Parts: sequence; structure tokens; C-alpha cells
Amino acid sequence: MEYIKKFGQNFLGNEKALEKITEVLEIEKNETILEIGGGSGNLTKKILKQTDDVIVIEKDRRLITELKNLSKSSSFKVVEGDCRDVLSSVTDNLGKYKICGNIPYYLTGQLLRIIQELKNFPQMVVFTIQKEVAERMVGKERETQLSIITKLWAKPEIVMNLRAEDFYPKPKVDSSVIKLSVLSQEKRQKEEKNIIALVKVGFLAPKKTLYNNLSSKFIKEKIKEAFEEMNLSDKIRAHDLNVLMWINLAKILLD
Repeated sequence: MEYIKKFGQNFLGNEKALEKITEVLEIEKNETILEIGGGSGNLTKKILKQTDDVIVIEKDRRLITELKNLSKSSSFKVVEGDCRDVLSSVTDNLGKYKICGNIPYYLTGQLLRIIQELKNFPQMVVFTIQKEVAERMVGKERETQLSIITKLWAKPEIVMNLRAEDFYPKPKVDSSVIKLSVLSQEKRQKEEKNIIALVKVGFLAPKKTLYNNLSSKFIKEKIKEAFEEMNLSDKIRAHDLNVLMWINLAKILLD
């Protein structure tokens, strides 16, 4: 119970959800599946039916032995540690790989940033996260700071929603399984970090216009020139711009 309180809910094993997650991973030969937070091993067992090339990162020492007993294959590994501390070293020398896991709600944003900055990034990420966060990540109603930053490095897609009853202890919110198809190195922006910094300035005060938010960082004449070049109204707000527009805006403002 202490682990659950500190690190999130334990996925009970809704068969339909487990099968969907495994299906979405599109497991292929010669690739590693890296699971973050193996917990009770329900998802791990499903993955092991398709491949032995699995690495599980688990922080709770009490769960390590049980997880290690799930497979005797030399390709199956359980790494004890906090994913925030060990993810980079675990993935550095991997070949083709994908990441999955049921992520503690409070950890989602930080973990996504870590994955985005990995030197050796995965082909795909499939996470179970809070439904509200998943909807903001895909920009369901409108673009958000999270959706723009995510779309700089991956294509986000909600593949299914889960009920609170699928977890123990039962959380107060519903969850979603989200698939992130990671962009290749060639499609990533060289100035990604600078674009992210610009996006954060643009969303600084969501109720203010984009022009006003940018004025806290850039000379007004420069902003006016950029808006005129992109044919943007000075009344436009940050959520009105899609990811391509943010990339273009960054090229002009940061030139």
C-alpha cells in the first residue's frame, strides 16, 4: 500500500486493456520492449507472450523477485531503480526499442521530458496516464502547451480510455492509453529546445493574447514583423497556433 500511495495506482489487469496495449505496441523481432513500473506484472506477462526481449524498470524492491520469476530467458531483465534516474543509462546502448507503462499521474510531465531528451530515443511510447492529461496532450479541444511540445517530437494518439475501477486503489479520475509515435531524427527540429522555450513564453498567461505574452521576452517591433509575415492577428492567442506555426514563428523571432 505504501508503494501505491507514493508511486501511483496498480493496474488490475483489465484483459481488454492489456491486450489493446500489447497490440498497440506492434511488437516486432529484434526490438526491445522497455516497461516502466512493472508492478504486479500483469502487462509484463502479456508482453512476454510475444517476446522475451523485455526490460522492466521497477523501483519497489519488494516486487523485484516476483517480476524476475516471470521469465527465465537471458533476454529478460529487471532493473531496480527510479526510472527518472536510470532511464538514460538503460537506453543508451539499446538498438530498436519501445517504451510502455502505467505511469503515476504526478510523474507524467517529468518523464515525458526525460524521454524527449534521450540521446537514443525510442520508436514508440505507450503509456497509461490520466485521461485529462492525455486529452491535453493531443489537443482534443484546442492546442495546449503540452500538445505543442509533444508534437515537436512525437505524434500523440489516444487509443482507449479506462475506468477508475480498473485500478487499485481506485483513483478519483479516469485514465487513457496514449500512443506516441516518435519522430525520426531527421524530422526533429534542430532548435527544439529554443522552440519549447518560445512556446512556454507564449502560453505564460493563457487568457492574454500571444502578442502580450511574447512582449515579455521580445521587442514589440520584432513581434509585429513576425505577425505580419505570418499574417497573424494581434488578438490571436497561443492555443490558436498549431505546431507548424510555432516552428515558423520561432524561425522568425529567434533568427
